[in-house]
Amino acid sequence: MKSTRVILTTPFFVCLVFLNSSSAQQEPRGERSIEEIKAEAIHRAEVGQYPLIGLDPGDVKEAFEHIHSKDKDEWAAAFMAVADRYFNEAKSLEKTDPAKANADYIRAWRLYSFGRWPIPASPGKQRSYEKAIEAFLDHAKFYDPPLEVVHIPFESKEIVAYLRLPRNATGPVPLVIAVNGLDSRKEDLTESFSAILPFGVGYLAVDGPGTGQNPIKATVTSDRMLSKVIDYVQSRPEIDKNRLAMHGVSWGAYWATKMAIVEHARLRGCSAQSPPVDKFFQKDFLMNSLLGNREYLFDQVPALMNILENVHTVEEMGDYLPKMSLVHQGLLGTPMSTMLILAGVNDTQVPIDDEYLLLSKGDVPKEAWINPAGGHLGRQVGVWPDPRIFKEVIIPWLVKTLLGPVN
Repeated sequence: MKSTRVILTTPFFVCLVFLNSSSAQQEPRGERSIEEIKAEAIHRAEVGQYPLIGLDPGDVKEAFEHIHSKDKDEWAAAFMAVADRYFNEAKSLEKTDPAKANADYIRAWRLYSFGRWPIPASPGKQRSYEKAIEAFLDHAKFYDPPLEVVHIPFESKEIVAYLRLPRNATGPVPLVIAVNGLDSRKEDLTESFSAILPFGVGYLAVDGPGTGQNPIKATVTSDRMLSKVIDYVQSRPEIDKNRLAMHGVSWGAYWATKMAIVEHARLRGCSAQSPPVDKFFQKDFLMNSLLGNREYLFDQVPALMNILENVHTVEEMGDYLPKMSLVHQGLLGTPMSTMLILAGVNDTQVPIDDEYLLLSKGDVPKEAWINPAGGHLGRQVGVWPDPRIFKEVIIPWLVKTLLGPVN
């Protein structure tokens, strides 16, 4: 049967939506061996592909010389050893060569972060994660306008987030709340969203439930944490409480989509890259697409299991995930804020059917950027890498949505 093609246009982009998703590429199945992981990671570093965007292939090769197994602490130690060299050099150069020090902090942060990837599931990986935060905050000291680390009280704990506002604002500024994915962190979003500041828009980056420094795991009620974040930003006089948006990537896109529904009255819009909606949460997708998925570098299911509350086995995860479905929760089809949905037809991690379902529901029009040749998040190596999608599609849509007339 021939595919139906819909061409959607806006002042900012053109997107091609193929309504027949049967053409998704079939990836080899099964977790990679350590030698396969090394080869694939080096390749991804060389072409600037996630999760090695910004890492020097030489640094990656150096770390791998000391990794001979899948032992998590061995992995972390090897990447920390390379990162420590840059971190220590940065410390020694802060006063005499601040530009070089800043570059070294960035290099160290990215290496430490990959040392804990995908999750800090061992003492060594936890230490690498802690060092990643330290190196990132040392890098952030060079930001202009500055970074503010905010601590939001939440259920006897706290939410840690990073806030940056444009300099020389003449009044309250619009703001994007940015939520990371399964294995990225708020530090990654903080670096990326610097690109929105020149437009007069601020941002607050926060780790999603179950990830990073978030105080709670992912459950059907964890969106309450993000509602608390909205409460906080609306309490800040420097922020325009009527011009708020949310951006989420992958698992963060799930939360952005849910917040577009449950907080539609307080959000002007939400952008979501490959949001899981319904089919993703079904047990057959877990067993047939996520286990051994090779679009993901390694350990996707263990990482996913780690973010969920009281889930310790694949069987338990298969039983729990359906509860997270927005269809199961009775939310899809109810009033929501406008959205930009980005995805790739060949995504093996989140089914494109979820995005078509989302596009067809709700009470307001949505916009879509669907890459017929794209994988997860719509990315396409050498054509639509992550930074290009972010700067040419996501940032323009958020700026347009936040700076437009208030209804």
